[in-house]
Amino acid sequence: MKKTSSTNPKDRFVIIMAGGRGERFWPVSREKTPKQLIKLLGDTSFLQQAVARVSPLVPHENIFVITNAVQAPEVRKQLPKLPKENVVAEPVGRDTCAAVTLGAAIVGARSTTGVMAVLPADHVIPEEKKFQTVLGDCFDLASRGQAIVTIGIKPNEPATGYGYIHTGNELPPPAGVKKYKTAMFKAERFVEKPNYETAVEYVNSGQYRWNAGMFIWSFVTVTNGLEAHQPEMAAACHRWFEAAKSPARLAKVLAKEYPDIKKVSIDYALMEKAQNVVVADGSFAWDDLGSWNALAHHVKPDAEGNCAVADFIHVDAARNIIYDARSKDRRTPICIVGLRDSIIVQTDDATLVAHKSQSQKIKELVKKLSEDARLKRVV
Repeated sequence: MKKTSSTNPKDRFVIIMAGGRGERFWPVSREKTPKQLIKLLGDTSFLQQAVARVSPLVPHENIFVITNAVQAPEVRKQLPKLPKENVVAEPVGRDTCAAVTLGAAIVGARSTTGVMAVLPADHVIPEEKKFQTVLGDCFDLASRGQAIVTIGIKPNEPATGYGYIHTGNELPPPAGVKKYKTAMFKAERFVEKPNYETAVEYVNSGQYRWNAGMFIWSFVTVTNGLEAHQPEMAAACHRWFEAAKSPARLAKVLAKEYPDIKKVSIDYALMEKAQNVVVADGSFAWDDLGSWNALAHHVKPDAEGNCAVADFIHVDAARNIIYDARSKDRRTPICIVGLRDSIIVQTDDATLVAHKSQSQKIKELVKKLSEDARLKRVV
């Protein structure tokens, strides 16, 4: 018998993962206000943008944010339209599989016929309409059967900082369904972050997509997947499902059980093992803005390639990234001479100067700051 789609918006859910620390964007990003909670580009935070993108497809009462106890108050403050109980704080970080399992339990407690999208909180997606079209098609496909759907981004450069998905043949729509606007492919395999030469091969082949960490599945499908590949997680999901009918009871159960949950990513725990994965073609502009270097993709450079969000003036400087996050009444001109390929970030209480080639070491700097009693106040 043909499986029909659940087109009722009340059966659609979104779980937004918002527990990261965003250390690579220090000193603007801090433990209490990490990357997803700051207004780095525009007048709203990345988390606010993530909620706004899905709001046309999913009612606010069906949007949940999984974060941590430190960040939960600011998340609730930034998202006043979401019910307070829809902001769920993990007692401790246990990677993405635990967060997905928790999200599935929450959705299942609301609707066992529900379809859920799991989305990161900190991505830049300027082409919102195109994204919504793709997500809508993914919701429809996931509601019709046992497909695990992931949105793969068409690579526009041989990036070595992303995992890739090898796609197979394009799939026809389900029987009796009009062809989707989004191309759907069989997922052949997930591959780890490649070296540059391998990434060039992937891009030139046209058969690979970036793994953006966006997943869509029904409650039944994801719980079946956990039972098949992660039985301990499946058992936890069942317990949390029973507790999730009461936010207070759920919090109590999580406080007791979460610290002992296995720390593993959803990619390794489920996606790499499952045989029913479909890749939706993410043919929209996308950036995960993983470091200060990526800011150059979104700020118009001057004639010498300097990208500045600041009162900035220079002599013989080129290809720098300059960002002033100070309060407006405390801003002063940032002036540089003869500097090239550097990052300069100024906040009210800290200054960062780094070479662009060393931007990945900012995480090491944050760790060092946190270990220094004099300076950990700025972490």
